[in-house]
Amino acid sequence: MKLHSALMSKLPADAFSEAVSHIVDTGTFVRAVLSGRRRNMQTEFERIDIRPVSIKGEIKLQMSHNDGRVTTTKNIDSNPQAIHELLESGYANILVEHTSGAVSIRITKSGDALVSYESKAREQNLDHDKKKHRLLEPADPFLSEVGIADHKGMIKASKQDKYLQVEEFLRLLAPTVEAAINAGQITRPSNAKPLTIVDLGCGHAYLTFAAHQYLRSIGLPVHVIGIDIRTASRDRNNQIAHNLGINDTITFRAEEIASTTAEAADVAIALHACDTATDDAIAWAITSKAKLMLIAPCCHHDIQRQMNESPEPWGALTKFGLLKERLGDLLTDSLRAQLIRIAGYRVDVIEFIGGEHTPRNTMIRAVKTDAKPEAIDIQRYRDICAQWGITPALEKKLPTLNIG
Repeated sequence: MKLHSALMSKLPADAFSEAVSHIVDTGTFVRAVLSGRRRNMQTEFERIDIRPVSIKGEIKLQMSHNDGRVTTTKNIDSNPQAIHELLESGYANILVEHTSGAVSIRITKSGDALVSYESKAREQNLDHDKKKHRLLEPADPFLSEVGIADHKGMIKASKQDKYLQVEEFLRLLAPTVEAAINAGQITRPSNAKPLTIVDLGCGHAYLTFAAHQYLRSIGLPVHVIGIDIRTASRDRNNQIAHNLGINDTITFRAEEIASTTAEAADVAIALHACDTATDDAIAWAITSKAKLMLIAPCCHHDIQRQMNESPEPWGALTKFGLLKERLGDLLTDSLRAQLIRIAGYRVDVIEFIGGEHTPRNTMIRAVKTDAKPEAIDIQRYRDICAQWGITPALEKKLPTLNIG
């Protein structure tokens, strides 16, 4: 039986002390998750997972932390003071599970701690398993349907990089969605009102299906729409959804991103949409008031074509074609991030998979906060564009920002 109490407001120090008491009780502690950032605070890692493990007959705390690129794991002693300092280090959302239930703490913008409780029996797992946990097992039927795994549920040798890309994307998506829900930026999904995801430029929909399957597996009701201009992609993907028996919660349309009939989304995804199609996706997400954006740009020809004259002393760099191209990539994504920020989002730019697996590994992640842009952000954007004599495609697609 699962029971939730009403939210209780406590002093953060009291809430943290309660959480620490559960974490250091190695006889009943199951796991803890720290995520999100408190207002005006920075955290060293994006997310921290803690669980008890048995090593040579002694119980240690295994702490795994993710910095947006890789996950690192280390074993630490059950030290109450060190755990308390960790909880106070800036995380906004703290979940602590124990064998009798769970405690969930959310630190509000005003600095209060909202605490809720759950009564549900859980079991400890003290195995010190060095094997990396997979979010989607190779035997998941969707992986066979999209061609990543064979009919025996084994990942094909030629698709290992694609499988890793799917896994790493989910490792970013899940905590980001969880943090947005806990912070109240996304309404907690229900069967009546599921989490809506629109994938703009979905192609073969590897990651579209992955997001759908994984989020449903952790109990989040979802409704997913994949957009791609090619009718062949639409038909193939809809057939796969039919084969999997999930076509009531995931569907595909053959449309241009700029003129899609999709009206709104909690989460907008655009992974490797070519050149200004990425700008179409960002513009749609902003105009549709998407709560969360995950954007992985592809080629960057638009700005590169406009870089006809380089302001000094940048001419020393742009005389080399390769370096000019890479600088164009940086300018494009920096200006995209700045425009998204001006539109009222909190933005960060991360690497979501190692460069050895794909050269297109930059991701712009944005959460809608409706914060008013600072004058310095607008001025910096104008100055960069003026110095280089460029007008980003995204600016033209967002005339309501009035930053010209």
